[in-house]
Amino acid sequence: MFEELVEIIVNYVEVRKEDIKPESRFMEDLGFTSFDFMSMLGEVEDTLDVEIDQEKAANIRTVQEAADYLAELSR
Repeated sequence: MFEELVEIIVNYVEVRKEDIKPESRFMEDLGFTSFDFMSMLGEVEDTLDVEIDQEKAANIRTVQEAADYLAELSR
């Protein structure tokens, strides 16, 4: 799930894939704005065919947290 998420992340911010780590924080480390993050979540929903709970999404800070949450939804 982490790799799929990285593929999507690089479409939204100017970061090289190899610089995205599990502990990378969306806002602080990767330079996401709130709009970027919400747009990315929309693409994730479409690509992975899942429905993301907005309250839970608001608490996601790192790429690994997002990957874990998406893995949970994909079960």
